[in-house]
Order: sequence, then C-alpha cells, then structure tokens
Amino acid sequence: MPTFQYKGLQPGGVIVEGQLDATGRPEAIRQIESLGLRPISMIEPTAPAPASAASLALARVFRSDRISSRELENFTRLLANLLASGVPLSRALVILQREAASPAAAARWKELHALVVDGLSLADAMSKAPDIFPRVYVAMVEAGETGGFLETVLTQIADFQSREKELRSKVTSAMLYPCILVTLALAVLLFLLLFFIPNFQKLFEGFGGALPLITRIIIAASAAVRSYGLLVATSVFVIGLLIRHWFLSAHGRRVWEGLILRLPVVGLLVARFAMVRFCRMLGTLLAAGVPLVQALQVARQSIGNQILVDAVSAAITRVQEGGRLGQSLADCRQLFPGSVVEMVSVAEESGRLDAELVRLAGVTEGDLDRHLKTAVAFLEPLMLFVVAGFIGTIFIGMLLPIFTLQEYIK
Repeated sequence: MPTFQYKGLQPGGVIVEGQLDATGRPEAIRQIESLGLRPISMIEPTAPAPASAASLALARVFRSDRISSRELENFTRLLANLLASGVPLSRALVILQREAASPAAAARWKELHALVVDGLSLADAMSKAPDIFPRVYVAMVEAGETGGFLETVLTQIADFQSREKELRSKVTSAMLYPCILVTLALAVLLFLLLFFIPNFQKLFEGFGGALPLITRIIIAASAAVRSYGLLVATSVFVIGLLIRHWFLSAHGRRVWEGLILRLPVVGLLVARFAMVRFCRMLGTLLAAGVPLVQALQVARQSIGNQILVDAVSAAITRVQEGGRLGQSLADCRQLFPGSVVEMVSVAEESGRLDAELVRLAGVTEGDLDRHLKTAVAFLEPLMLFVVAGFIGTIFIGMLLPIFTLQEYIK
C-alpha cells in the first residue's frame, strides 16, 4: 500500500503536514477530509525527484507524448456525451483514460483525473497543461463550470474545433502547391549553381576573351555557393532562429502582426479569418448561456492577432460601461466592416445575436474560401513567372558565350 505525504489546511488557516497509507489518491483524499483538513497537496515520498529545467526542456524536444488535435476533439466530444448522460466527472475521466487512442493520451488524461480528484476544478486542472488545452479552451470550460452547463459548452467546443480544423485544412491545401513550387525551384537553382555551371566554367576558361557581364555574375554566384554555401546556410539558420525568438517576444509579435495586416491581400485574409473565429466563438458561447461580457472576454482570446485583440478589448470596455455591442465594435473597422456592424446591431436589437453571429461566421468563411482561392490562383502564375525568369536567366547567361564563340576564336 503506497504512502502519501500530504499538506492540509485546518479551519483556522493552519497548514498541517503528515503521512498516511491508502490504496490510491481518492482514498487518501477521503482520509484527509475525515481529519477535518482541506487537502492542499499530496505526493508519494518515493516519487522521483523533479528534473532540472535543462532536462525537462530536452525531454520536451524528444518526447512523443504530444496530443493531436483529433485526439483532443474526440476527448472533448466524448466527455460532453458522458456528462450529458449523467456520468460523474471523475468517472468520465477514468473512462476516457481507459478508451484513449494512444498511451500518451491515456497518460495525460490520467494526470488530468488526478488533479481533479485532488480537488481542482476541471478548468484549473486543464490550465496545468497549456500544451494540450489552449487558453480559449480553458476559459470556455471555466464559463461552463461556473454556469452549470459544462456538457453543453464541451459540445460547442468540439463543434468549434471541427470547424476550425476544416477551415485550417482549406488554408493548408490552398498553400500546398505554392510551397511545393518554391521548394522545387530552390532545388533546381541549387543544382544549376553547384553542378551545371561549373562544367560550363571549364569550357569558358579556354576562350581567352571577356565573358558577358551576366555570365560573369552567374559564375561568381556559383563559386560563392560552392565555397561559402555551408557557411551561408548556417548563418541564415542562426539568424532565422534569432529572428524567430524576437518574433516570439511581445514587441516582436506585435511588429510582425502589424506588418502582416498591412499586406495588400494577406492582411485582408488574416483579418477575415480572425473575424470568423471571433464571431463563431462568441455566438457559440452566447447560445450556451454565457453572459455577454464573459463571452466577449473568452472570444477575444480566439482572435490570435494581438493588434486585433487590443482593438476588441476597447470595445469590450465600452460594453462593460453599458454600451451596445454593435456600436462598440464600430471602431474596429479592420476586423468588422460596416455591414457586419449593422447586422450585429440589428441582431442585438431583435434578440437573436447568437444565431446571427454563427451565421455571419459561416457566410464569412465561404467568402474567405473564395478570396483564398483567388489569391492562390493569382499567386501560382506569378511564382511560375519568377521561377522561369531565374532559371531562364541562368541558361541564357551560360549559352550566350557559346553563341558568340566565333568572336572569341578570332
């Protein structure tokens, strides 16, 4: 029988420590409560010592216990169904642990169950695993627990995850061909610089005349790639890591997101994508019975772009002061066009705000899909033109001296 070391809080506020024998954590919790204590923490003395920060970081890099979006969606939907059927939360988590699709998922659901059994709420337990449960997810669960409609909110979360995955899949599919085209173009360009041009360079060495400027530039570029290519690639990799680290900071992220929003086509797509997420999340929460201000606070976290989040935060402040939602969103023109603001205002006056927000999300998602296809259709020939221009320039630069071979012979 394992021995647990616990800390408990007496009614007077005094913290008491001790040890007890129990068959498991639930029984240990009951024994602590029977002593008139409120459990604070409970561990087994034989548990391994906590690892250092470096070893934990290394373990996170090489571990294979990541939870996929599909596993999280299945967990959410099944948990909602179990709670709706009247199954207690603790027992539902045990069932989910037993029916997990992978050992990694079973281990993470076991950790979640242990935290809930220790006395934490489901939202607080989920907040301990931010790599699995995003802040928006935890905020929605907290709203459901507070309002007493947890199973409804979990169902809405699962539906939201399904739609988000479908929209993200559309974006990924649209960008797949351009990414493949760029990769192939870079591969061909490297092949020409490393293997094709050096053979021509040997041919040109016996000409004895001055080569055309474009040919000399291409030969110099080939020599630079062959001599310093590895150094340049390493430097680019290190600089990329430093830039990525800067972009992950608060200031760098704001600068990057501001640049993205200013781009002619991409900025519009990013803003519309954020509006779809916000409207769908807000409509979902309102339909589940979450108060407007609390729903706005949760939906704000789903936007993703910090500049747009700041704009919505000002609107939320006006709603808290008694303003109407439609009028408060009117200043966020970059996120909410005038037509959307008018539809929100009318829906707010007629009392069907939740349904209208979900409908707006669906309509905007369709428009976003069409805009994305148009942008990709415009991008593909442009990229083909650029790639053909690079490769054609190299071939012309290499063949131009051959066409003027007679002049070099004279």
